[in-house]
Amino acid sequence: MNFFEARNIWKSYAAHQALKDVTISVPEQSVYGLLGPNGAGKTTLIRIINQITAADRGEVLIGGKPLRPEHIHIIGYLPEERGLYKKMKVGEQALYLTRLKGIPRGEAEKRLKIWFKKFDILHWWNKKVEELSKGMQQKVQFIVTVLHKPKLLIFDEPFSGFDPINTQLLKEEILALRDEGATIIFSTHNMASVEEICDDIALIHRSEKILEGKVSEIRRRFSEQQYAIELMTEKTVDEIRPEGCKTLSAERDNGLVRLRVELTTADQPNHLLQELMKLGEIKHFHEIMPGMNDIFIRLVNENNPAKNNQSI
Repeated sequence: MNFFEARNIWKSYAAHQALKDVTISVPEQSVYGLLGPNGAGKTTLIRIINQITAADRGEVLIGGKPLRPEHIHIIGYLPEERGLYKKMKVGEQALYLTRLKGIPRGEAEKRLKIWFKKFDILHWWNKKVEELSKGMQQKVQFIVTVLHKPKLLIFDEPFSGFDPINTQLLKEEILALRDEGATIIFSTHNMASVEEICDDIALIHRSEKILEGKVSEIRRRFSEQQYAIELMTEKTVDEIRPEGCKTLSAERDNGLVRLRVELTTADQPNHLLQELMKLGEIKHFHEIMPGMNDIFIRLVNENNPAKNNQSI
């Protein structure tokens, strides 16, 4: 079941076409990656979902119902552009922002202190915001975004400015929120994060959606039929030439030969295994699946031939 849908969304600003007939479907209780180069149209779509701007054409559905002003109470939005009042005390500002979402003061303070303790920033409660590092400020904004337990969470580059330890902490919390029932739209350039936490993705490029689906299925779709093999054998590297494949690399370490091969015929991996078993003892065998980073670059380049060196 899809909790969120954007159907045939069009949006233009003067002579610029920001979105062109974009449709995405976000399954309930999932993490959905919204990917694309800078200027692709991701932020425009997020602004439409948050009712900051309106689409020229198309419709947005939440829980099967057309988007309405009252939906703002079930949405949590962490924008890429952070913004806290630097002269206010951290706890005071967090309480103020939380109260705006309709949570009584006592309950708000209780929930905030639980989260502040979890993120190891409770000792900053009475400090001014300007005394916090960028990463600390982002923790505060993340907490305020999720505190009212919204059904739809939208994170725009949530890991920007975080060190690896805090990035991992945030990933774990995002997955926990999903497991507790939230549906999450996650906009990022970090392809490693996409592979770790996203269930589904859409790739937007030059205002149009060019790819959508489950991460596992997309990686399988773009498979190049390459395999990594470790073979214990007395044969030399030159003698190991299994039929139906091209050897991309081969090296020998004592009795162990490491191979990387690519299937060149319709033969299945089982046939390759049978060929290898004739040559020695198989110690390791796995398919080398393409990463989302490689898929992203490949598709962007294919859809933008003038920029052959496009990267994220």
